[in-house]
Amino acid sequence: MILPGATLGVLGGGQLGRMFALRARVMGYRVVVLEPDPRSPAGQVADHQITANYDDATALDQLADQCAAITTEFENVPAPVLERLAARLPVSPTPASVAVAQERAAEKGFLADAGFRTAPFARVAGEADLTEAIKAIGVPALLKTSRLGYDGKGQAQVAALQDAQEAFRRFGGVPCVLER
Repeated sequence: MILPGATLGVLGGGQLGRMFALRARVMGYRVVVLEPDPRSPAGQVADHQITANYDDATALDQLADQCAAITTEFENVPAPVLERLAARLPVSPTPASVAVAQERAAEKGFLADAGFRTAPFARVAGEADLTEAIKAIGVPALLKTSRLGYDGKGQAQVAALQDAQEAFRRFGGVPCVLER
């Protein structure tokens, strides 16, 4: 158990990090934020902000030296960064959990393997996979980038193969998931 008075670290300085920092401070904890943006919402209310990229080794060591435990305020902090920190102190969610959440196909596969119902989906590694994916899933469907899509970004409605091809190209040809 980490008692009040301890320092908690947060990777990410957005609104969720701000809410975390405000509540943690009310509960008696100190908060250190690691965030590249020097004017981050979380950094404005934290006890201290380390302004650096998430994979900056010196900044990560500094964060680990100051904190009793680490969390992340969003799922796109690189999982290897969390693994590095987890070698020194408790990290929650676990690096393995974050790695699964960062990749839609892995996430959907994980949930399906665990017995959860998911929308039918197909992995799309390249444009050539789109025809088979549409045959398997049908339309209408959503084409989603496997990584870094959120709040509607990296997502396109698909009513026909041509829509899927155009969206795939617009996304830069990165791996995707087609979902009913």
